[in-house]
Amino acid sequence: MMLKNAFKYVGLRGISTSRPASAQLTVRDALNSAIDEEMERDERVFILGEEVAQYDGAYKISRGLWKKYGDKRVIDTPITEMGFAGIATGAAMGGLRPICEFMTWNFSMQAIDHVINSAAKTFYMSAGLVNVPIVFRGPNGAAAGVAAQHSQCFGAWYSHCPGLKVVAPYSAEDAKGLLKAAIRDPDPVVCLENEIMYGTAFDVSDEVLSKDFIVPIGKAKIERVGKHITLVAFSRAVATCLDAAKELSAIGIEAEVVNLRSLRPLDFDTVMESVKKTNHLVSVEHGWPQSGVGAEIVSRMVEGPGFYYLDAPPVRVTGADIPMPYAKTLEDNSLPQGKDVVRVVKKILNVQ
Repeated sequence: MMLKNAFKYVGLRGISTSRPASAQLTVRDALNSAIDEEMERDERVFILGEEVAQYDGAYKISRGLWKKYGDKRVIDTPITEMGFAGIATGAAMGGLRPICEFMTWNFSMQAIDHVINSAAKTFYMSAGLVNVPIVFRGPNGAAAGVAAQHSQCFGAWYSHCPGLKVVAPYSAEDAKGLLKAAIRDPDPVVCLENEIMYGTAFDVSDEVLSKDFIVPIGKAKIERVGKHITLVAFSRAVATCLDAAKELSAIGIEAEVVNLRSLRPLDFDTVMESVKKTNHLVSVEHGWPQSGVGAEIVSRMVEGPGFYYLDAPPVRVTGADIPMPYAKTLEDNSLPQGKDVVRVVKKILNVQ
């Protein structure tokens, strides 16, 4: 099916075949659209990975692309992350623009040598002579009931490494704009999606639906304006913060929610400007606490001039410092929930 016929645009009066002023788009369709538009725009772009072609992708992100572009540009690979990540990295060094899909970022540990030692470092080690325009993408963090070996958040892991750019979309707007920017970027980009968010629909504007829409890498977004406390998050944790902000608003606390979008480069200026206004900071992430993204944000805040804008110590809300349990009740209690953020905010602001 051609991609343009796969979307349903939902306006105030129901489903329409034309694009209204406001429409809904799932994260899955946003990613699919981004890949399709960039493959159509640039013949050097191709996608490879496990089941991306005839099966339309494990999560249907590549739906319809194999039928449209064929075997040479939509390539099913054997189950060998080390092998196809190496092939993709070499292709990027040779002038192509591969999209390398990991069925989950947990499996990227098999290929981390290519991501770090080859893709991330080649531009530097070649004295700027060899670009590696590659996108490594797939679902990151915990899904539901997939236990310890399939539930790690790699935000801190990959954003630690110079030579990589790391993006973590939350909404359909983020997903489409950041992935298109990543595909066009001359450097390797890690795109950390979230499986739970794939089926979530978001209201989007005509601008987002346009083929020219791009979200600049390294620019955060204020998802909710507030004046009492700043909540900083990325990916699915943004939804956690928005839930908490809604609950806090009912008791008169207006939280500002900052969606980082990019983890490297990190838009700390937006965080700083928000804290200048609210004088309080909470970082929320689904990853582990030690050496996490929140640890980096808090460190930058207290080491620099941001320290003088704080009326209370900044606080991190993270996943539990344990391998992810399989049981649902334990899994729920291992990831930050809206109620956890609300409790922390009340404590910081000394509200009963």
